[in-house]
Amino acid sequence: MTLAFSGANLAPLGSRLLERANTHPDDANTLMDLSSVLQLMGKLEIALTVQAQALAMQRLYHLPAATGKTGIRLLAIMGPGDFMTNMPIDFLLHESDIALDMLYVGPGGELPQSLPDHDVIFVALGESDENLPLLAEIGKRLKDWPRPVLNRPEAAAGLARDGAYLRLSSSPGIAMPITVRIARQTLEQIGRDERPLVAVLEGGSLPVIVRPVGSHAGRGLVKIDHGSAIADYLRELADSAFYVSPFIDYRSADGLFRKYRVVLIAGRAFACHMGISEHWMIHYLNAGMTESADKRAEEARFMADFDTDFGRRHDEAFRAIAKCMELDYLVVDCAETKDGRLLIFELDSGAVVHDMDPVDLFPYKQPQMRKVFSAFRQMLADAMTHEASC
Repeated sequence: MTLAFSGANLAPLGSRLLERANTHPDDANTLMDLSSVLQLMGKLEIALTVQAQALAMQRLYHLPAATGKTGIRLLAIMGPGDFMTNMPIDFLLHESDIALDMLYVGPGGELPQSLPDHDVIFVALGESDENLPLLAEIGKRLKDWPRPVLNRPEAAAGLARDGAYLRLSSSPGIAMPITVRIARQTLEQIGRDERPLVAVLEGGSLPVIVRPVGSHAGRGLVKIDHGSAIADYLRELADSAFYVSPFIDYRSADGLFRKYRVVLIAGRAFACHMGISEHWMIHYLNAGMTESADKRAEEARFMADFDTDFGRRHDEAFRAIAKCMELDYLVVDCAETKDGRLLIFELDSGAVVHDMDPVDLFPYKQPQMRKVFSAFRQMLADAMTHEASC
């Protein structure tokens, strides 16, 4: 992924892995690596086919500690699917002494009778319609587990956008627009003026934000300003259910939009990145951060002053999120409203938290991400210590 992030051509690596897969057809590790490369090359369908072949051979995969000496044995419970299915936990283990076992759950959430030796279990499987049955079954199996279990499956299942709104909308310092889940047919009826928007969205008026249920990274995310645009929007998508919420104009005084990624680790907030753009839909890669020294300087200040500035201003909000969502590790994509509240876009355990940015352009990110990685390790160590004391 680091190669892909830097714009490198992955075709030669894919060819080498394909050649090895042909000469070593029983090597599940090669197939899993090949599946990852194919996903990064945009060949999702064949990537998932290759992944299924690998998982038919084995469901447990191992990454040794980067330091060569194991200090913590971490077992991650994962599920089959694309990169958005599971938390990319390996990004947090950079240069650490954490050895990672990744166990992919079987059909129906089945776990093997015996698990590899471990100090902590981390449920890396994310929330989605497809994963909810798996999370429920995993929760039953891990209910009285003799080792610490972090990001418990019953809490992970509560990250759906509409459910998160119901849990957080009345929390102090938080602005979270009402979010409802509606069927495609209902959205079609609104587009044809056969059903008023207010009938499904309390206080609903245009513009609204619409996205398919289960979509990430901006897929299918649009701002609808006129009901007539709904028909054109739906012609491009085959999805059967959508989230709808009011659009909130969160521009700063200078007319630019600012979006922040913050991670909560054991309830403490850490800055991960900040995107600045003229467009309301910000993704870090399209915000022009690489091209603008001024934007990077502002992001550097955001990170350096986080504990005394942004983090302090929204401390009450972050504590409310940690308490309500009950997850040990949670990524918050957010902004600030014009009246100073924390505007929540998304709560997700699977968003990428990384140190892949080029050091020459983003020298301030490496120290910040080391704080994040250290906090993640400390959370695991604290869980082990608490378990031992009990």
